[in-house]
Amino acid sequence: MDNATPMLKQYHEIKRQYPGTILFFRLGDFYEMFYEDAVLGARELEITLTARNKERGNPIPMCGVPYHAATSYIAKLVRKGYRVAICDQLEQPGKGTKLVKREVVRVITPGTAIDAQLLDGKENCYLASVCGNGSAMAVAFVDISTGEFLATEFSGEQAWGKLLQEIERFAPKEILYPKALEALISPSKPKETSDISVGVFAGAPATGLDDWNFDYERSNSLLLSSFKVASLDGFGLAGKKAAIASAGAVLAYVRETQKEAAAHISGINYYEPTNYLILDSATVRNLELVESIDGSRRNTLLATIDQTETGMGARLLRQWLLRPSVNIGELNARLDAVTEAKQSTIMRDKVRRELSSVQDLERLLGRVSLGIANPRDLNSLKSSIATIPAIKQHLSEADSSLLAVLRDDLEELADIREMIEAAIADEPAVNLADGGVIREGFNKELDELRAIRKNAQGYIAAVESRERERTGISSLKVKFNNVFGYFIEISKANLKNVPSDYERKQTLVGAERFTTPELKEYESKVLGAEEQIIEIEQQLFQTLRRAIAEQTQRVQRVAQIFAMLDLLFSMAEIAAKYRYCRPTLHQGEEIMLKASRHPVVEQQGEPFIPNDLYINNTTHRLLIITGPNMGGKSVYLRQIALVSILAQIGSFVPSDEAKIAIVDRIFTRVGASDNLARGRSTFMVEMIETANILNTATARSLVLLDEIGRGTATFDGLSIAWAIAEYLHDNPSHAAKTVFATHYHEMTELAKLLPGVRNYQMAVKEPASQIVFLRKLVEGAASKSYGIEVARLAGLPQPVIERAKEILANLEANELDLTGKPKLARHLPSRGVDWKQQPSLFDAVNSSVLDELRSLPVELLS
Repeated sequence: MDNATPMLKQYHEIKRQYPGTILFFRLGDFYEMFYEDAVLGARELEITLTARNKERGNPIPMCGVPYHAATSYIAKLVRKGYRVAICDQLEQPGKGTKLVKREVVRVITPGTAIDAQLLDGKENCYLASVCGNGSAMAVAFVDISTGEFLATEFSGEQAWGKLLQEIERFAPKEILYPKALEALISPSKPKETSDISVGVFAGAPATGLDDWNFDYERSNSLLLSSFKVASLDGFGLAGKKAAIASAGAVLAYVRETQKEAAAHISGINYYEPTNYLILDSATVRNLELVESIDGSRRNTLLATIDQTETGMGARLLRQWLLRPSVNIGELNARLDAVTEAKQSTIMRDKVRRELSSVQDLERLLGRVSLGIANPRDLNSLKSSIATIPAIKQHLSEADSSLLAVLRDDLEELADIREMIEAAIADEPAVNLADGGVIREGFNKELDELRAIRKNAQGYIAAVESRERERTGISSLKVKFNNVFGYFIEISKANLKNVPSDYERKQTLVGAERFTTPELKEYESKVLGAEEQIIEIEQQLFQTLRRAIAEQTQRVQRVAQIFAMLDLLFSMAEIAAKYRYCRPTLHQGEEIMLKASRHPVVEQQGEPFIPNDLYINNTTHRLLIITGPNMGGKSVYLRQIALVSILAQIGSFVPSDEAKIAIVDRIFTRVGASDNLARGRSTFMVEMIETANILNTATARSLVLLDEIGRGTATFDGLSIAWAIAEYLHDNPSHAAKTVFATHYHEMTELAKLLPGVRNYQMAVKEPASQIVFLRKLVEGAASKSYGIEVARLAGLPQPVIERAKEILANLEANELDLTGKPKLARHLPSRGVDWKQQPSLFDAVNSSVLDELRSLPVELLS
């Protein structure tokens, strides 16, 4: 460091202020990385690693990327979980300037991304902040690209588990935590740890902050000043100290990284998870709500029903699917709106056509507030606002209360539209430095400078003509070069005619060069015009951007209305397109579906067989579903859940008729997977998920179980499955509505023992020794599982199929020897196995047992 150049000393000083980041240090046309940053950056970005000061024997690792293409490189690092600090030059290098002023203008992290390359238009980018002491926990979520801000807290023995569940539901891109929670959170670190290595917690990059960042008093003061209020009670935060501490920490982090006040985060919403239908991570995964089992987004419920026209509407749909409502009044208002939009085809088409030209107002406003919106962003804002009058007109005849409220609340924002229209050119440059941003006629001084730049040649020609006439020197020329600027050139032969007001500027072999006060003044104007044009345009644009930012809450309200309208009309489009019916919602116990369908599977091209459902909390509390593999049991279970979820977001459902009780939780235990990284087998994962269901289900819950107990020995599995079924039927606090699909046909006996159990089966046909899956649910219990037939369809060799049939026949006939093995095995000595090696109870090898039996005093036994 002692021998470091002034530039490197500056680098080290800035780097010290931003530990844990990769520093992009602006040098001319490049962002450079040095030392450890360079080694990591070269590896992760796959660019060349070079070195500085090699000739001095002290090489400094170095790599760089062009500043105009830096966004893509930064995005690549941030997607991998790194934090990138952008250090820019704050002044232009000039004559005599040894070191330009540099400063970090923004820190980009996975949870604070706002650039389009880092954002998915249909998904929120949440930054989370957790704090607490284990028995009292809080979490806050903020999406700085939209301004959405939420918080909640938990207490009691289950606080930590509930917090993890909430984090899984929101799936934040980055999580902040106080270092006091390091032991509890214990974020996993890569093997090669360093100052800039990324810890991971709950699947997201985790950033530990000093504990003082979560101080209640500090957080409370920051939130009050940010929201310009005297109390946080109006946001539902009365007495919620942990939630306030968490929210303040995350807002302070946003301000620190963005170097802006982030005024578009203008309020916070405290919520209780019980305000929503709770879906745990296993259920979200099993039902493939937003992501398929293979990780893709195809063939999910979200992909199937998303007909939204805007990113705002798409994000709202995702939020509703992951957090369905339990408020029946709210849901019926949505259903009324969807009903009207479905029936009014012309209104629906017109509103959707207007919405298709609306840009993402939430994220545009975020960019405006953070000071990074460009001129084209403002024009996008203007064009989106311009659709409001037409949308209001199309909604003028709407009768449903929700559509009417949205229409009446939709402010036209004419002042903002006119402000942008007056100031910004129709096709402005993206970058302010390129000029041409401000519309002609908006600013007199700017117009004069542009005229000077445009008319320079004509002006010089006019000066040249006038001076020739005044001096009588026909060869007089007015010229320009980069060294001397504008000058008048006169040959030596005509020097006697030079006017007294000419000032000598340069002597040449055959001529002299002069200037005049007028020419000097004009030169100053022309040469400074370009620079002044850029400077004035930047000032005018920034003034306009700040003026729009001051209207944040008005624009946010319009964005929220656009999102809601988009989603309601999207659900109406789906209902009309796929023949969905309006569900009747109630607070009772019954769920009744007629001819219900799986919304995703029915779109796969093959004819779909609809099925009915009737379930309640008394006579039909536990439905036992038996039938063959491939018979449709798993699809049936999933479609019940998906229909309920669709109803509780306010959507029509894929059914001919639907009467649906509002449920508080939906649990699914469907499919098999392991978690070897955490030392859990498939069966252990199954039991953990089942334990969660049994411990947390209520009478208002819906439980869907598929093949519980199949991952262990037959008798063990049957015993567990039987006990679980009894518990779900009998336990007064956990007696949920349950659908239980199983291959354990013995469980159908429960219908004879328990009053709320009913047996159903997936029907099959067996013409000519074949099997046809009807995929139709009928009453009764299946007599067998047809597993061997499914194995045959899968292509198992015929000898295996025939042998399996022989063994099955003996097993079903209960032909077991006294050791519990199939007697059929004794009938096949030709297979080269000496079956006599398997002793029976009466073989000589067990003579000691026989001797003991002979000596028993039978007459004394009771």
